[in-house]
Amino acid sequence: MTAVLDRTAPTDHPVVLAGRWSPRAFDPITPIDEDALSSALEAARWSPSANNVQPWRFIVARRGSELHRQLFGTLAGFNTAWAGSAAALIVAVAETADAEGQPIHFAAYDLGQAVAHFTVQAHHDGLHVHQMGGFDRAAVSEIAGLEARFVPTTMIAVGLVGDPSSLPGPLAEREVAPRERRPLSETVLLND
Repeated sequence: MTAVLDRTAPTDHPVVLAGRWSPRAFDPITPIDEDALSSALEAARWSPSANNVQPWRFIVARRGSELHRQLFGTLAGFNTAWAGSAAALIVAVAETADAEGQPIHFAAYDLGQAVAHFTVQAHHDGLHVHQMGGFDRAAVSEIAGLEARFVPTTMIAVGLVGDPSSLPGPLAEREVAPRERRPLSETVLLND
């Protein structure tokens, strides 16, 4: 097993997620911890949503399965250089309209909250996640047989951290580069 890098964020104030980061180097051998995955999905299930509509769905594919191979095939760009090593690929799907066709206006926001809750629980249980936008949404919809009202929004690689040297040059460098964020003073627009 690869030693975990200390990627704790240099925060201005203490936060419980200072150690959360989005690796690209995943352990290509260890299967997903099913209990931790189930807990992360359960955390997503209990995420808040407008009017308790819960406009989110997840497609879960474990490494080695045909579904994992198909989802991996929808990835674009440099995501193909690393995401296949993740123990699981998960597609987060927004339900943008109800069964009668009425728009669910907060679907993307609520899905984002569900994925955030998934991420926090996964981190708590020792898993790492990396969200990706670079994938063919139409292909995922076809693979899963989704109705048009269900919109694949992000794909999430999940698993244990792997060896950064397994990544191609520029990605390996990014994996160990210092973590940076915009200062809090530039993030909070008004604070009276």
